[in-house]
Amino acid sequence: MPKPVQGVNGSGMHVHQSPFNEEGNAFFDANDFGGYNLSPVGKSYIAGLLKYAPEFCAVTNQFVNSYKRLMPGYEAPVYVTWARRNRSAMVRVPMYKPGKEVATRVELRSPDPSANPYLAFAVMLGVGLKGIEEGLELMPEATNNIFHMTEEELAESGIRTLPKDLGEAIALFEESELMKEVLGEHIHSFFVANKKAEWAEYVAYVTPWEQGKYLSIL
Repeated sequence: MPKPVQGVNGSGMHVHQSPFNEEGNAFFDANDFGGYNLSPVGKSYIAGLLKYAPEFCAVTNQFVNSYKRLMPGYEAPVYVTWARRNRSAMVRVPMYKPGKEVATRVELRSPDPSANPYLAFAVMLGVGLKGIEEGLELMPEATNNIFHMTEEELAESGIRTLPKDLGEAIALFEESELMKEVLGEHIHSFFVANKKAEWAEYVAYVTPWEQGKYLSIL
């Protein structure tokens, strides 16, 4: 369960990713001296994750409870950013260690363990490869604590947020042509219908707390 206890950090499923080709780890570049040792392929892959994160969030965070975890102040990422040491970023790039070229990777921190791994891995790989295909440029690293930034500072930095609830996530997923391409029309439409029914049931549900509150008023 992504958020089993109120007021306590939730349960994440951080996914480490590093595609390989015939030459080895496609993310490693010995000539990248910015402290990342990331190849152009690696940077575009991360840019793909960042660009399409709101669209695939319904898959990697598929339940109502998933969005109880994705809230500021509980270590789970809310803002679509990347960094090396910043724990508030959605994508983290572990520091390179000499002789550990095969370990060059990116860590996506937004998914949770409620996700269907087959669908989740498919969309993560799909958007990363799309970033490479589109030659996306990687946005600047987030070096400060994003949770402490104001709305104005976030807007000036071009930092977006992940969907605030399952309803918003479903809408973005349904409109995404890339998600249809990655998962196929059949799976995409079935997933949307299933999640819409789940969201509608949740929205219509009246909790015992609400019932008690209104009865006490009467």
